[in-house]
Amino acid sequence: MVLATPAIGKSEKIQEFQIPVIDFSAERSEVCKQITKACEEYGFFKVINHGIPENCIKKLEDEGTEFFGKSALEKQAAGPAKYPWGYGSKNIGLNGDTGEIEYLLLNVNPDSISQVSQFVSSATDPMQFSSAVEDYVEAVKKLACNIAEMMAEGLGMTDTSVLSRLIRAVDSDLMFRINYYPPHDHQLNPNSIGFGEHSDPQFFTILRSNGVSGLQISLEDGVWIPVTSDPAACFVNVGDILQVMTNGRFKSLKHRAVNDPSESRMSFGYFSGPPLDAKITASPEFITPDKPSLYKPFTWAEFKKTAYSLRLKENRLKFYELSSKHE
Repeated sequence: MVLATPAIGKSEKIQEFQIPVIDFSAERSEVCKQITKACEEYGFFKVINHGIPENCIKKLEDEGTEFFGKSALEKQAAGPAKYPWGYGSKNIGLNGDTGEIEYLLLNVNPDSISQVSQFVSSATDPMQFSSAVEDYVEAVKKLACNIAEMMAEGLGMTDTSVLSRLIRAVDSDLMFRINYYPPHDHQLNPNSIGFGEHSDPQFFTILRSNGVSGLQISLEDGVWIPVTSDPAACFVNVGDILQVMTNGRFKSLKHRAVNDPSESRMSFGYFSGPPLDAKITASPEFITPDKPSLYKPFTWAEFKKTAYSLRLKENRLKFYELSSKHE
Protein backbone atom coordinates (compact mmCIF):
# COMPACT_ATOMS: atom_id res chain seq x y z
CA MET A 1 0.00 0.00 0.00
CA VAL A 2 1.05 3.62 -0.48
CA LEU A 3 1.01 5.77 2.64
CA ALA A 4 -1.29 8.74 2.22
CA THR A 5 0.03 10.96 4.98
CA PRO A 6 0.07 14.76 4.96
CA ALA A 7 3.23 16.69 5.67
CA ILE A 8 3.96 16.86 9.40
CA GLY A 9 5.05 20.50 9.44
CA LYS A 10 3.25 23.41 7.80
CA SER A 11 6.27 24.31 5.66
CA GLU A 12 6.89 20.75 4.48
CA LYS A 13 6.09 19.28 1.09
CA ILE A 14 5.42 15.66 0.11
CA GLN A 15 6.88 14.73 -3.24
CA GLU A 16 6.77 11.61 -5.41
CA PHE A 17 10.07 10.16 -6.60
CA GLN A 18 11.26 7.07 -8.45
CA ILE A 19 13.46 5.16 -5.99
CA PRO A 20 16.48 3.47 -7.64
CA VAL A 21 15.82 -0.30 -7.80
CA ILE A 22 18.86 -2.58 -8.04
CA ASP A 23 18.49 -6.25 -8.97
CA PHE A 24 21.25 -8.19 -7.24
CA SER A 25 20.79 -11.10 -9.63
CA ALA A 26 22.14 -8.94 -12.48
CA GLU A 27 25.76 -8.92 -13.65
CA ARG A 28 28.00 -7.84 -10.77
CA SER A 29 29.79 -5.06 -12.66
CA GLU A 30 26.45 -3.49 -13.55
CA VAL A 31 25.19 -3.78 -9.96
CA CYS A 32 28.36 -2.04 -8.74
CA LYS A 33 27.79 0.84 -11.14
CA GLN A 34 24.14 1.19 -10.10
CA ILE A 35 24.99 1.16 -6.39
CA THR A 36 27.64 3.84 -6.86
CA LYS A 37 25.30 6.05 -8.88
CA ALA A 38 22.47 5.71 -6.35
CA CYS A 39 24.75 6.46 -3.38
CA GLU A 40 26.30 9.48 -5.08
CA GLU A 41 23.01 10.99 -6.18
CA TYR A 42 20.61 10.01 -3.41
CA GLY A 43 22.30 7.98 -0.67
CA PHE A 44 19.49 5.46 -1.00
CA PHE A 45 18.37 2.48 -3.09
CA LYS A 46 16.06 -0.53 -3.10
CA VAL A 47 17.43 -4.07 -3.43
CA ILE A 48 15.51 -6.94 -5.03
CA ASN A 49 16.73 -10.55 -5.20
CA HIS A 50 18.82 -9.80 -2.11
CA GLY A 51 19.31 -13.42 -1.04
CA ILE A 52 17.79 -13.29 2.46
CA PRO A 53 15.63 -16.45 2.66
CA GLU A 54 11.88 -15.84 2.82
CA ASN A 55 11.41 -18.33 5.66
CA CYS A 56 14.11 -16.51 7.66
CA ILE A 57 12.20 -13.23 7.28
CA LYS A 58 8.85 -14.81 8.13
CA LYS A 59 10.18 -16.52 11.25
CA LEU A 60 11.49 -13.25 12.67
CA GLU A 61 8.40 -11.30 11.64
CA ASP A 62 6.21 -13.86 13.46
CA GLU A 63 8.39 -13.55 16.57
CA GLY A 64 8.21 -9.76 16.41
CA THR A 65 4.44 -9.79 15.99
CA GLU A 66 4.09 -12.06 19.00
CA PHE A 67 6.39 -9.94 21.13
CA PHE A 68 4.78 -6.58 20.36
CA GLY A 69 1.35 -8.14 20.94
CA LYS A 70 2.23 -8.82 24.59
CA SER A 71 1.06 -6.66 27.48
CA ALA A 72 3.04 -3.54 28.37
CA LEU A 73 4.25 -5.23 31.57
CA GLU A 74 5.56 -8.27 29.72
CA LYS A 75 7.35 -6.13 27.14
CA GLN A 76 8.94 -3.93 29.77
CA ALA A 77 10.46 -7.07 31.32
CA ALA A 78 12.51 -7.39 28.12
CA GLY A 79 14.73 -4.41 28.91
CA PRO A 80 16.63 -2.38 28.88
CA ALA A 81 19.04 -4.73 30.62
CA LYS A 82 21.73 -2.14 30.02
CA TYR A 83 21.06 1.05 28.08
CA PRO A 84 20.47 1.21 25.19
CA TRP A 85 19.86 -2.51 24.63
CA GLY A 86 16.46 -4.12 24.99
CA TYR A 87 12.87 -2.91 24.77
CA GLY A 88 11.91 0.72 24.50
CA SER A 89 8.75 2.73 23.95
CA LYS A 90 8.15 6.36 23.01
CA ASN A 91 11.56 7.64 24.15
CA ILE A 92 14.31 7.63 21.50
CA GLY A 93 17.73 8.14 23.02
CA LEU A 94 18.51 10.24 26.10
CA ASN A 95 18.08 13.76 24.76
CA GLY A 96 14.32 14.26 24.69
CA ASP A 97 13.38 12.77 21.30
CA THR A 98 10.10 10.87 21.34
CA GLY A 99 7.96 9.04 18.81
CA GLU A 100 4.92 6.83 18.32
CA ILE A 101 7.10 3.72 18.40
CA GLU A 102 8.04 0.59 20.30
CA TYR A 103 11.28 -1.22 19.60
CA LEU A 104 13.81 -3.88 20.51
CA LEU A 105 17.41 -2.76 20.10
CA LEU A 106 20.00 -5.54 20.12
CA ASN A 107 23.77 -5.75 20.05
CA VAL A 108 24.54 -8.44 17.48
CA ASN A 109 28.31 -8.80 17.71
CA PRO A 110 29.18 -12.50 17.48
CA ASP A 111 30.33 -12.58 21.11
CA SER A 112 27.16 -11.04 22.48
CA ILE A 113 24.27 -12.25 20.32
CA SER A 114 23.41 -14.79 23.02
CA GLN A 115 22.35 -11.82 25.17
CA VAL A 116 19.19 -11.63 23.05
CA SER A 117 17.60 -14.35 25.12
CA GLN A 118 17.91 -12.41 28.38
CA PHE A 119 16.16 -9.40 26.83
CA VAL A 120 13.08 -11.47 26.02
CA SER A 121 13.24 -14.03 28.83
CA SER A 122 9.98 -12.87 30.39
CA ALA A 123 8.20 -12.03 27.17
CA THR A 124 8.43 -14.98 24.76
CA ASP A 125 10.38 -18.21 24.18
CA PRO A 126 13.99 -16.96 24.49
CA MET A 127 15.54 -19.77 22.44
CA GLN A 128 13.03 -19.45 19.62
CA PHE A 129 13.39 -15.68 19.50
CA SER A 130 17.18 -15.84 19.67
CA SER A 131 17.28 -18.40 16.85
CA ALA A 132 15.10 -16.19 14.64
CA VAL A 133 17.32 -13.16 15.27
CA GLU A 134 20.55 -15.12 14.70
CA ASP A 135 19.32 -16.57 11.40
CA TYR A 136 18.19 -13.19 10.07
CA VAL A 137 21.30 -11.36 11.25
CA GLU A 138 23.58 -13.95 9.67
CA ALA A 139 21.79 -13.58 6.34
CA VAL A 140 21.66 -9.77 6.41
CA LYS A 141 25.32 -9.54 7.47
CA LYS A 142 26.26 -11.54 4.39
CA LEU A 143 24.24 -9.11 2.29
CA ALA A 144 25.89 -6.13 4.04
CA CYS A 145 29.39 -7.41 3.29
CA ASN A 146 28.42 -8.01 -0.33
CA ILE A 147 27.04 -4.48 -0.61
CA ALA A 148 30.18 -3.04 1.04
CA GLU A 149 32.46 -4.81 -1.44
CA MET A 150 30.36 -3.75 -4.43
CA MET A 151 30.43 -0.16 -3.19
CA ALA A 152 34.22 -0.32 -3.05
CA GLU A 153 34.40 -1.91 -6.50
CA GLY A 154 32.06 0.67 -7.98
CA LEU A 155 34.16 3.46 -6.49
CA GLY A 156 37.34 1.96 -7.95
CA MET A 157 38.98 1.59 -4.56
CA THR A 158 42.32 -0.23 -4.51
CA ASP A 159 41.31 -2.32 -1.50
CA THR A 160 37.78 -3.54 -2.28
CA SER A 161 37.46 -5.32 1.07
CA VAL A 162 38.24 -2.26 3.22
CA LEU A 163 34.60 -1.79 4.29
CA SER A 164 33.57 -5.44 4.50
CA ARG A 165 36.57 -6.25 6.73
CA LEU A 166 35.38 -3.69 9.26
CA ILE A 167 31.87 -5.19 9.20
CA ARG A 168 33.19 -8.76 9.53
CA ALA A 169 35.58 -7.93 12.39
CA VAL A 170 34.87 -9.85 15.58
CA ASP A 171 34.61 -6.60 17.53
CA SER A 172 32.58 -4.70 14.91
CA ASP A 173 29.83 -2.52 16.38
CA LEU A 174 26.79 -4.02 14.70
CA MET A 175 23.25 -3.26 15.85
CA PHE A 176 19.90 -4.74 14.96
CA ARG A 177 16.61 -3.03 15.68
CA ILE A 178 13.03 -4.25 15.39
CA ASN A 179 10.68 -1.27 15.19
CA TYR A 180 6.94 -1.43 15.75
CA TYR A 181 4.81 1.57 14.72
CA PRO A 182 1.19 1.32 15.96
CA PRO A 183 -1.59 2.95 13.92
CA HIS A 184 -1.85 6.66 14.59
CA ASP A 185 -4.47 9.19 13.54
CA HIS A 186 -2.54 12.25 12.35
CA GLN A 187 -5.71 14.34 12.29
CA LEU A 188 -5.93 14.04 16.07
CA ASN A 189 -2.26 14.90 16.58
CA PRO A 190 -0.75 16.19 13.31
CA ASN A 191 2.66 16.92 14.84
CA SER A 192 3.22 13.37 16.09
CA ILE A 193 5.60 11.09 14.21
CA GLY A 194 6.93 7.56 14.55
CA PHE A 195 10.66 8.28 14.34
CA GLY A 196 11.85 11.81 13.68
CA GLU A 197 14.17 13.21 11.03
CA HIS A 198 17.74 11.90 11.29
CA SER A 199 20.66 10.37 9.46
CA ASP A 200 22.28 7.13 10.60
CA PRO A 201 25.84 7.46 11.95
CA GLN A 202 27.09 4.06 10.69
CA PHE A 203 28.39 3.00 7.24
CA PHE A 204 24.92 2.15 5.96
CA THR A 205 21.63 0.64 7.12
CA ILE A 206 19.73 -2.27 5.58
CA LEU A 207 16.01 -1.87 6.22
CA ARG A 208 13.18 -4.29 5.60
CA SER A 209 9.53 -3.84 6.59
CA ASN A 210 6.15 -5.54 6.30
CA GLY A 211 3.60 -4.44 3.70
CA VAL A 212 2.77 -1.16 5.44
CA SER A 213 4.54 1.99 4.27
CA GLY A 214 5.87 4.73 6.52
CA LEU A 215 9.50 5.39 5.60
CA GLN A 216 10.12 8.84 4.13
CA ILE A 217 13.40 10.18 2.76
CA SER A 218 14.53 13.77 2.22
CA LEU A 219 16.82 14.85 -0.62
CA GLU A 220 16.34 18.55 0.13
CA ASP A 221 15.28 20.47 3.21
CA GLY A 222 11.55 20.52 3.81
CA VAL A 223 10.72 18.02 1.06
CA TRP A 224 9.81 14.44 1.99
CA ILE A 225 9.47 11.47 -0.34
CA PRO A 226 7.27 8.55 0.81
CA VAL A 227 8.81 5.14 0.12
CA THR A 228 6.27 2.50 -0.84
CA SER A 229 6.85 -0.62 1.23
CA ASP A 230 7.87 -3.85 -0.51
CA PRO A 231 8.13 -6.78 1.95
CA ALA A 232 10.10 -8.80 -0.62
CA ALA A 233 12.80 -6.12 -0.93
CA CYS A 234 15.37 -4.39 1.26
CA PHE A 235 16.25 -0.70 1.31
CA VAL A 236 19.75 0.67 1.88
CA ASN A 237 20.63 4.15 3.08
CA VAL A 238 24.09 5.69 3.37
CA GLY A 239 25.23 6.75 6.84
CA ASP A 240 27.50 9.50 8.13
CA ILE A 241 30.83 7.68 8.30
CA LEU A 242 30.51 6.37 4.75
CA GLN A 243 30.12 9.98 3.63
CA VAL A 244 33.36 10.73 5.47
CA MET A 245 35.26 7.75 4.04
CA THR A 246 34.24 8.71 0.49
CA ASN A 247 35.10 12.37 1.19
CA GLY A 248 31.56 13.46 0.45
CA ARG A 249 31.13 11.41 -2.71
CA PHE A 250 28.43 9.28 -1.08
CA LYS A 251 25.63 11.19 0.66
CA SER A 252 24.35 10.43 4.14
CA LEU A 253 20.56 10.32 3.89
CA LYS A 254 18.03 12.15 6.06
CA HIS A 255 14.96 10.02 6.71
CA ARG A 256 12.09 9.48 9.14
CA ALA A 257 9.18 7.11 9.81
CA VAL A 258 5.53 8.15 9.84
CA ASN A 259 2.77 5.95 11.33
CA ASP A 260 0.01 4.66 9.11
CA PRO A 261 -3.46 5.79 10.30
CA SER A 262 -5.03 2.32 10.22
CA GLU A 263 -2.35 -0.40 10.20
CA SER A 264 0.67 -1.25 12.31
CA ARG A 265 4.09 -1.33 10.67
CA MET A 266 7.08 -3.43 11.70
CA SER A 267 10.55 -2.92 10.30
CA PHE A 268 13.96 -4.57 10.74
CA GLY A 269 17.01 -2.29 10.71
CA TYR A 270 20.56 -3.66 10.45
CA PHE A 271 23.18 -1.01 11.23
CA SER A 272 26.69 -1.80 9.96
CA GLY A 273 29.25 -0.16 12.22
CA PRO A 274 33.02 -0.74 12.52
CA PRO A 275 34.96 -1.64 15.69
CA LEU A 276 34.96 1.16 18.26
CA ASP A 277 38.68 1.83 17.79
CA ALA A 278 38.45 1.95 13.98
CA LYS A 279 39.92 5.17 12.56
CA ILE A 280 37.51 6.91 10.20
CA THR A 281 39.09 9.10 7.57
CA ALA A 282 38.72 9.78 3.86
CA SER A 283 40.21 7.06 1.67
CA PRO A 284 43.26 8.31 -0.32
CA GLU A 285 41.45 7.65 -3.62
CA PHE A 286 39.07 10.51 -2.88
CA ILE A 287 41.61 13.16 -1.88
CA THR A 288 43.06 15.36 -4.62
CA PRO A 289 44.66 18.82 -4.78
CA ASP A 290 41.31 20.11 -6.01
CA LYS A 291 39.38 18.29 -3.30
CA PRO A 292 41.32 17.93 -0.06
CA SER A 293 39.90 15.98 2.84
CA LEU A 294 36.63 17.50 4.08
CA TYR A 295 36.77 15.92 7.53
CA LYS A 296 39.36 15.45 10.23
CA PRO A 297 40.06 11.83 11.29
CA PHE A 298 38.23 10.35 14.27
CA THR A 299 37.50 6.96 15.76
CA TRP A 300 34.09 5.36 15.58
CA ALA A 301 33.92 5.53 19.41
CA GLU A 302 34.45 9.31 19.29
CA PHE A 303 31.82 9.83 16.62
CA LYS A 304 29.35 7.52 18.31
CA LYS A 305 29.74 9.49 21.55
CA THR A 306 28.99 12.69 19.64
CA ALA A 307 25.93 11.10 18.03
CA TYR A 308 24.52 9.98 21.38
CA SER A 309 25.02 13.45 22.86
CA LEU A 310 22.86 15.21 20.27
CA ARG A 311 19.19 15.33 19.29
CA LEU A 312 18.10 13.15 16.39
CA LYS A 313 17.99 15.79 13.67
CA GLU A 314 21.23 17.56 14.54
CA ASN A 315 24.11 17.41 12.06
CA ARG A 316 26.91 15.45 13.75
CA LEU A 317 29.37 15.78 10.88
CA LYS A 318 29.67 19.55 11.32
CA PHE A 319 31.83 18.94 14.41
CA TYR A 320 34.37 17.10 12.26
CA GLU A 321 34.49 19.33 9.21
CA LEU A 322 37.99 20.73 8.65
CA SER A 323 36.53 24.12 7.82
CA SER A 324 34.13 24.00 10.77
CA LYS A 325 34.07 26.59 13.53
CA HIS A 326 33.50 23.71 15.96
CA GLU A 327 37.09 22.37 15.68
